[in-house]
Amino acid sequence: MTRDVRNVHDALAAFSEPWQPHRLTSVNDYDVKVVKLLGEFVWHSHPETDELFLVVSGQLTIQLRGRDVVLNSNDVFVVPRGVEHCPRAESEVQAILIEPRGTMNTGDAGGERTAEVQELG
Repeated sequence: MTRDVRNVHDALAAFSEPWQPHRLTSVNDYDVKVVKLLGEFVWHSHPETDELFLVVSGQLTIQLRGRDVVLNSNDVFVVPRGVEHCPRAESEVQAILIEPRGTMNTGDAGGERTAEVQELG
């Protein structure tokens, strides 16, 4: 956790790979992560927690069983705990995620796209 001022745009400029969350800071037991998204992720859920998406730039579609939620820059959406979802970005999206420390990006699905949260330099 950092106690210094962090700039979201500088943090997002520090890496290029999609689907690799980076911890910007922490608040109590929650991580505030920056991430770049491109293409389609995996269908998964987080049985124990909600997941907040805040789009910084681009357009993100969060596919839910039965409907799609489209987020544009500055939009926020919370995927409720246990709800299966699959984020999709036709072009690069920059986003902030807020979720409890230790939450895996692939939730209950696991697999090769599971990524440890990386610390920003």
